[in-house]
Amino acid sequence: MPSRKSFRLEQLGPGWDRPGLVAGVDEAGRGPLAGPVVAAAVILDELHPIKGLGDSKVLSPRRREALYDEIRARALCCAIASASAEEIDRLNILQATLLAMRRAVEALRLLPHRVVVDGNRVPALKMPVAAVVKGDALVPAISAASILAKVHRDRLCLDLHALHPQYGFDAHKGYPTAEHLTALRLHGACPEHRRSFAPVRAALPDA
Repeated sequence: MPSRKSFRLEQLGPGWDRPGLVAGVDEAGRGPLAGPVVAAAVILDELHPIKGLGDSKVLSPRRREALYDEIRARALCCAIASASAEEIDRLNILQATLLAMRRAVEALRLLPHRVVVDGNRVPALKMPVAAVVKGDALVPAISAASILAKVHRDRLCLDLHALHPQYGFDAHKGYPTAEHLTALRLHGACPEHRRSFAPVRAALPDA
């Protein structure tokens, strides 16, 4: 895998080396059985780089929280958006994820000239957009977006835990752990569970 220093946007094709604002986009929460999928879009200030950016999954919770505050304070602009569990059930998880990404980009205070997205699928946008596999480890703006999305979604799961403590959302964040699956069998699904996901569907009364 190329290092962050070796990756250049011009590798994405003609025109990507032109001056202009570039937004990085990433999501959190595709795999959980409950809650929204969250996406963030970030335009960093190249004159004031933020140290320590990286894939949110390999950072400690404390480090993510500190970087979350720094990104919000020092980025040129950023936005966080989501697609609900109901939208996930209606559209499917991929389309709901792309919807959340599009909402995040459209919510930016500044209009980016180009957008780079982590992964291999991109939302439909009005400006050029490209996917970067493992972009959260290669492109600082995508790293920043991954941190914002992860921290924001984890906070939403704490709120969900306060409403439905029997499921343990504060610990597993909605992912299909053994504890979560046991709670589903014991208590059934709550309104925030994704009914299109097989383990949740199996816990419904008419399953």
